[in-house]
Amino acid sequence: MSRPTRVLVTGAGGQVGVDLVDILSGRRPPGGDATFQPDARAIATDEFEVLGLTRHELDVADRDAVLKSLRATRPDVVVHLAAYTAVDRAEEDAVTCFSVNEQGTAYMALGTHDVGAHFVAISTDYVFDGTKGEPYVEDDATNPLSIYGASKRGGELHCSSDDTVVRTSWVMGVRGKNVIHAIANKATAGENVRFVNDQMGTVSGASDLARSLATLVRERPGGTWHVANSGTTTWFDIAAYVGQILGRDDEFATAIATSELLPVPLATRPARSDLDTTKFATSWSELPVWRDAVARLVGERAFRDARR
Repeated sequence: MSRPTRVLVTGAGGQVGVDLVDILSGRRPPGGDATFQPDARAIATDEFEVLGLTRHELDVADRDAVLKSLRATRPDVVVHLAAYTAVDRAEEDAVTCFSVNEQGTAYMALGTHDVGAHFVAISTDYVFDGTKGEPYVEDDATNPLSIYGASKRGGELHCSSDDTVVRTSWVMGVRGKNVIHAIANKATAGENVRFVNDQMGTVSGASDLARSLATLVRERPGGTWHVANSGTTTWFDIAAYVGQILGRDDEFATAIATSELLPVPLATRPARSDLDTTKFATSWSELPVWRDAVARLVGERAFRDARR
């Protein structure tokens, strides 16, 4: 009888990390879609042995700690979710951002290769400059506009061709802080919101992304993959849709230009960084449309609020 696949997950306390630990343990995370199985196989409760490490349990910027942890646990697959994600703060804290996102990924890749495991690294759409005018495919040239984007691109460069690099975007889950919760709070409080309609991208529901990562853990394909929910959208469209779900009228969300944001964001974001996910969809299956992911997230929020 074969033993379970041992998977070490960094950043296990983050909004994707908690969902991935649930999924690999055979549980449906809050807001998850039980019918979404990219590889057409359910996950058994004993298929994986999950070792989830939060940022408090493993500092990925500490080379010795990383190597010690990997040699002690000897995983079969490492999913590296730990990251510095404060995009604007990174502009004034570049040293910390690069130490976590670039050097941390380098150390995790080194340690993973040292123990003979497969490495899955999570990157971002912000490695692109947004000038292409259509969705980005995996082989498109990168040109990050921000410290955060540059640090994540630096991390990618420390991965080998045998590693699996997953670029995703606009991540939002039931657990953890994200823009959907902020919008929903405003909607239920009777307040209105203003969101930009000149930044286009792709939504990544945390539970859908986590289920897709579970497929990559099984398959260990190597190379770069774009993984996000289907459909291109804007932050204004997302806000308006959340308002619609929660019974607000058309006045709830107002569209503005990025140039109207106050305070002015420190980091420059790409105007259009939506990801072409054809490669993943062709190999396995397309992720649910973004409206479905957002509706599940908002519905789960309402369910939890009703139980309090």
